[in-house]
Amino acid sequence: MSREPSATEASRGESPDVRFGALPCRPGKIIGVHLSYASRADQRGRRPDHPSYFLKPSSSVGTGGGVVERPAGTELLTFEGEVALVVGTPARRVVPEEAWQHIAWVTAADDLGLYDLRANDGGSNLRAKGGDGYTPIGPALLDARTVDPSALRVRTWVNGRLVQEDTTAGLLFPLARIVADLSQHLTLERGDVILTGTPAGAGVVVPGDVVEVEVDAPESAGAPTTGRLMTSVTEGDAAFDAALGSLPAADDAQRIAAWGSREAAGLGSAAAGAGVLTGELHEKLTRTPVAGLSAQLRKRGLNNVTIDGVRPLHPDAKLVGTARTLRFVPNREDLFAGHGGGYNAQKQIFDIVGAGEVLVIEARGERGAGTLGDILALRAHARGAAGIVTDGGVRDADAVMAVGIPVYTAGAHPAVLGRRHIPWEADVTVGCGGTTVQPGDILVGDADGVIVVPPALAEEVADATLAQEDEDAWIAEQVAAGHPVEGLFPLNTAWRARYEAWRAAR
Repeated sequence: MSREPSATEASRGESPDVRFGALPCRPGKIIGVHLSYASRADQRGRRPDHPSYFLKPSSSVGTGGGVVERPAGTELLTFEGEVALVVGTPARRVVPEEAWQHIAWVTAADDLGLYDLRANDGGSNLRAKGGDGYTPIGPALLDARTVDPSALRVRTWVNGRLVQEDTTAGLLFPLARIVADLSQHLTLERGDVILTGTPAGAGVVVPGDVVEVEVDAPESAGAPTTGRLMTSVTEGDAAFDAALGSLPAADDAQRIAAWGSREAAGLGSAAAGAGVLTGELHEKLTRTPVAGLSAQLRKRGLNNVTIDGVRPLHPDAKLVGTARTLRFVPNREDLFAGHGGGYNAQKQIFDIVGAGEVLVIEARGERGAGTLGDILALRAHARGAAGIVTDGGVRDADAVMAVGIPVYTAGAHPAVLGRRHIPWEADVTVGCGGTTVQPGDILVGDADGVIVVPPALAEEVADATLAQEDEDAWIAEQVAAGHPVEGLFPLNTAWRARYEAWRAAR
């Protein structure tokens, strides 16, 4: 639909701002919904119990056929195709059964964001999602009275390739519930826009890309559609000024969040070792002692692969699995407020750690606070995790032991993590017990400790360790029979010949 100039604009001889040409008026506020589609939530590895929100400025609105700049010095400009709701009549404390009556129009939107600025926004999304042109809307409005709010479809194309498709039947929270919930907290006014979240498939775009978003109602009479909302991405030439504020920064955690997965971000699988760690190899490593693996890795020039300073809560349990990682940084009260509470990196990784994976926690060897307790141990166990390794402390140590999952720790401590740590980021390279651990590395633990095995060497060192174990067992039998160790340990030529003859006769 198009709109006529307002009375004020007409009296002044002004034309309406073309940015808002698809809307009845300039919106007083634009409200974004975080995770709302089941497909997106499952991609992120968590399903929220309730909707949560953020604000975007109305100056971020753009029109169909417009251009958006990726600022100089940045890499993570993301698109998110969404169903947008436009408020027709004010809503304050309305019930879900009446909420849809306050929505006059439905249209398409692209909730663009710059993940390079996301971490420093501290959750507000102001800079990350508030840039000029970061909310293209349109091109046409659908009459909300003529469509079923549970059967709207959103599709997104990048350079002509379909990358997102879902319907509002896949929402975790019905549209009427979102409207009613928002009305509990603030008055929704005519022209306000609600961006209702994006399904799986959102990702990163680069200069030269063209994004198109369409919302339609294929089950309604006439199958009304908004048409395609098109936005072209260009490269900006103005850089951010470090003297004025924090600069954009992209790390692997933000790349994963922006692209949707490690694989899509080109970082490899978090379970890169999982393809290597076959059932056969897992069985071999279960039989190989950590001390033997250490010797074989040392022969191959790898001396710094043991996680030092940790002891098992279950010395009789064998640990074998691929690494997922969590990094804690030293507590600083002003930073803890933004990273330590709510659904932080610690809780997120415990919610998504997979079967056969070992959660490795970097705590800098700080034993003065717990890095997990029994609730999180239970969660990891329920997820099928192979174990947990932390070079920090463990709270509720007896209860953690009772869970039964293999846990290696620097010791027990009653304090919560906030005494010493901030949970900062997950699925990144970490340092645990003086050893570098990457997602996908293979970890093996027993009563002697934990060792990191590079996936590319795992099969080779497992076979070599088992062969050495056979040899050592034969040598032990000879020593037990009364032979001196000279020439026997290690084997000289004569003893080697006897050993090989014994092996051949087996």
